[in-house]
Amino acid sequence: MTSSSRGNWGSKFGFILAASGSAVGLGNIWRFPYAAGENGGALFVLIYLVSILLIGLPILIAETALGRFSGKNPVGAIKAIKPKGPWKLLGYLGVLTGIMILSYYAMIAGWTVGYFFKAVTGKLKNITSANAENLYNSFTGDTLLQIALLTFFLLITIYVVSRGVSNGIERFAKVLMPGLLIILVILLVRSLTLPGAEKGLEFYLKPDFTKLNIKVIISAMGQAFFSLSLGMGCMITYGSYLRKKEHLPSATAWVVLFDTSIAIMAGLIIFPALLSQGMDPAAGEGIMFNVLPVLFAKIPGGMIFGPLFFLLLCIAALTSTVSLLEVATSYGIDEKKWSRKKSALIMGAVTLLVGIPSVLSYSEVAFFKKLPLLGISFFALMDKMWSELSLSIGALFLAIFVGYVWKTSNALKEITWEGAQKFRFAAIWSISVMFLGPILIIAILGMFVYNLFF
Repeated sequence: MTSSSRGNWGSKFGFILAASGSAVGLGNIWRFPYAAGENGGALFVLIYLVSILLIGLPILIAETALGRFSGKNPVGAIKAIKPKGPWKLLGYLGVLTGIMILSYYAMIAGWTVGYFFKAVTGKLKNITSANAENLYNSFTGDTLLQIALLTFFLLITIYVVSRGVSNGIERFAKVLMPGLLIILVILLVRSLTLPGAEKGLEFYLKPDFTKLNIKVIISAMGQAFFSLSLGMGCMITYGSYLRKKEHLPSATAWVVLFDTSIAIMAGLIIFPALLSQGMDPAAGEGIMFNVLPVLFAKIPGGMIFGPLFFLLLCIAALTSTVSLLEVATSYGIDEKKWSRKKSALIMGAVTLLVGIPSVLSYSEVAFFKKLPLLGISFFALMDKMWSELSLSIGALFLAIFVGYVWKTSNALKEITWEGAQKFRFAAIWSISVMFLGPILIIAILGMFVYNLFF
């Protein structure tokens, strides 16, 4: 393996954009609004923000520090500190979680490509609610088309990852992230100037504490993990490419700021637009594809803003699929000694095979549409297992590993570059990683199990 196979970020700014791209994705623009819509709007947002501050940022710093210290993928990072024993399984869980989430995430990313072309070619013009649902069902039910779109998106992802860190991921992030931000601002202005937009702002910004329950708390905390790519090794991998001289706390803080701001902006775009037209904010996972085409058909300038929105989704999806594939690719480079191109191709092919059952969840194959005994689709099972359960477990044990195995005192040496750089919140960070984070995550897991069985 050559050093060029592994690579480094060309600058701190490059790391911030790439890591923000990992965090910013369909999780922010597709998953966050529909989760907020199903869970009380502003109350969900409030719990989400508290979770980001108390758990998300401290664990993000811990993961990035572990990656930079070791210069390895999740498996190699754990082994660098604890070569023997079961802890390396935590690294394997991160790699596996990345592949599993990518397998169905890339399917949804394929939907964004399909809808972008529908919007550009005018197939969404004058669409009604009934037509939108029929279009969505026929589109997602076309198995061959869905496999083709899944393959297409994975091929683009493989290409970017195979180009390397600075020439591939960083270079594309420097183009995609500013483009994403520009489109977001244009859509935000359009949404907030719609007549009746204030109804959406009230739903989104005024918490109703009577709606507080276990489901809302689990969903909001789980979204914080999903949004920041915690517990799956993405930030360990991206941290491994970060140079020692870069100020790690400020770099990760910028990532959190970008990620959270874009999630909040997505809600400010979607809820004022939906409620200005009297539409249901709790439309679920199909909100982007069942509801928004109808919305764009109704509002002035919708035929321009519709394609822009689905282009935004495509860009956001790509920045995240790249980071998910990079985790597995980095494992192949470090542990298997494969070249970067070989590793990206192999891991991409594995992901494609794993992703096909999720595609079949929308087909006429009864087994995948409703799994025996469970009563849910294969896709729904994958999302629950890997996005909610596995990420929480990964984040929990990563916090324990950094806090008690590597020890926060050693981690702080890495974070501060042996004391050469200041970290004003070192004591608070240590408390969060050692005590607050694990306690809150255990509470989340307990509520998850309770909600599942009771």
